[in-house]
Amino acid sequence: MTKASTSGDPAADAVATGGDGLKAGLKNRHLSMIAIGGVIGAGLFVGSGSGIAAAGPGILVSYALVGALVVLVMRMLGEMAAANPTSGSFSAYADRGLGRWAGFTIGWLYWFFWVVVLAVEATAGAGILNGWVPAVPKWAWALLVMVVLTATNLASVSSYGEFEFWFAGIKVVAIGAFVVLGGLAVFGVLPGSDNEGAGLAHLTDHGGFLPNGAGAILTGVLMVVFSFMGSEIVTLAAGESENPQRAVRQATNSVIWRIAVFYLGSIFVVVTLLPWDSKSIVKDGSYVAALNSIGIPHAGQVMNVIVLTAVLSCLNSGLYTASRMAFSLGQRGDAPASFARVNKRGVPQAAILGSVVFGFLSVFFNYVWPDTVFKFLLNSSGAVALFVWLVICFTQLRMRGITLREAPEKLVVRMWLFPYLTWATIGMILFVLGYMVYDGGDNREQVLLSVLVAVFVLAIGLVLDRRRRGAAAK
Repeated sequence: MTKASTSGDPAADAVATGGDGLKAGLKNRHLSMIAIGGVIGAGLFVGSGSGIAAAGPGILVSYALVGALVVLVMRMLGEMAAANPTSGSFSAYADRGLGRWAGFTIGWLYWFFWVVVLAVEATAGAGILNGWVPAVPKWAWALLVMVVLTATNLASVSSYGEFEFWFAGIKVVAIGAFVVLGGLAVFGVLPGSDNEGAGLAHLTDHGGFLPNGAGAILTGVLMVVFSFMGSEIVTLAAGESENPQRAVRQATNSVIWRIAVFYLGSIFVVVTLLPWDSKSIVKDGSYVAALNSIGIPHAGQVMNVIVLTAVLSCLNSGLYTASRMAFSLGQRGDAPASFARVNKRGVPQAAILGSVVFGFLSVFFNYVWPDTVFKFLLNSSGAVALFVWLVICFTQLRMRGITLREAPEKLVVRMWLFPYLTWATIGMILFVLGYMVYDGGDNREQVLLSVLVAVFVLAIGLVLDRRRRGAAAK
């Protein structure tokens, strides 16, 4: 891969010690916490209640299926990232393994996904802050959090890492405490708990483990799959760490227990503390309802603080991720050349500002045209997570052979049962996409609009690629 253009300033060149021109400013503790916190999004706290209402205790199977899918995808991505850590991650690997068109398309789609997420999270955070300080309007809160986190990302990559270390740390401690306290309450051994503890009885005593039938598991899959997006961020951040290969290997190896504890563990606590059809789960949210049943005072406000932390973490990481993908695209000639330049602090300033401008526009659209323009943006990026995972699978099929031929010693992380599990994962993702179309409603709209946008971006990529080849032939 060609080295990134620098600012022309000797100071910039001195600090740009990363393999692709970025400053290696992320410490091991930053990468460890980014890896752990990356799978804990605001969607876990906010969206799990509707999943439980739809599938009952069977939502555990839904989370387990999606969790297994993420583990397999992360194993494939870890294999490629450990062999070649880069800020472009799967987009750069797709460029090499599948062709320029693939890297261009999935890179811009991923960038699009995250800049839309910026608006979603900024609006969610503004809603919580406005509830605490109503005198400040929601749009002003949204603007404030965007400005603060933009400044953080512009300062240095270590500033991003430090903020994310504490944001993720709060999420991890909160979920860990919830699982421990809730687990004790489930079996009636938590001192002072208002919940008598029914053990495992609630898994079956309200219509069975699958009260709405086995098909509800698939409905649950569709409702929870997007809350797992973000686990791949560590492979982008690894390129700016002191020991990228080690960071990727640790993150890949730990993804199983992270999903088991944070997702399956916390949801297990909810569906064993309360009957799945308890109205409070949907009304108050699954975690607030569980905390209220134990007798934790001010559970709603406690959870608001945790959700706000998750929102800020997602905003922080979303801006970082979008800017690094834009940087990598610029580096490969698929975005403006200015995106590939780093300033004297080793930060891709133009890539950050370009990403945040679209993020600000998305926030504006969310307040002015929430049911038209912003809904289109939201739905047209809705299935991008699944597209990214699919591209990772196909890329790994090609990159394994390339790496074995060129540098077999770099295969320090290997996909299990290659290529059989890779093909099985492809089949699982295609099944989920197909079921989304079959399910209809918003799910179908998300897939069709996302495909439409993907085809549009692909067409642009093919035209640019043809022009480049034509110019090279002259």
